[in-house]
Amino acid sequence: MSDALVRYFHVTTPIELVAVALAIAYLVLAIRASAWCWPLALVSSALYVQVFAGARLYMDAVLNIFFAAMAVYGWYQWRYGGPAHGVLPITRASRRAHLVALGTIVLLTLVSGSVLGHFTDQAWPYVDSFIAWASVVTTWLAARKLLESWGYWIAIDALAVPVYINRHLSVTALLFAVYVVLAAVGWGNWSAAYRAQARSA
Repeated sequence: MSDALVRYFHVTTPIELVAVALAIAYLVLAIRASAWCWPLALVSSALYVQVFAGARLYMDAVLNIFFAAMAVYGWYQWRYGGPAHGVLPITRASRRAHLVALGTIVLLTLVSGSVLGHFTDQAWPYVDSFIAWASVVTTWLAARKLLESWGYWIAIDALAVPVYINRHLSVTALLFAVYVVLAAVGWGNWSAAYRAQARSA
């Protein structure tokens, strides 16, 4: 490993390392459709508020406050949001839901990107805004246990990697690269589970 790469990773803080470890554990449990993923998401998101604020990625910092709140919502939905207050099954989103989701993401990205670009020292205002708002929408899809949420995460995580490299969040960039792979695995696992549900029904 070159000296430059060693110095690059040396700027990683202990808080970022813990947040990354918890985020990976969250995703592994989410792939298995375990509701226990959400408490891990709650703690990881709380830590990432500090990490992203320090890197001047303010939309990401605000986003993780939302993630922490959604972790509570997701926990409840996955455990009690199904029929007769039972476990929530995996379902699919309608075409209309996708159009509304994508339209909402684009509109909010344009608004917040413009505001952040003019009034703050935000790094990559439009790209970071897109990642933030797309993540907001996708987190809701995941909390509702919608299969297509994994496809959204693949696109978001792939876009986030160069942003975090640019802001010297090296471990987080690596995390999101891993996320792309794990999200693909999650999509495959949930697809199989969805088909199994359909057969049993």
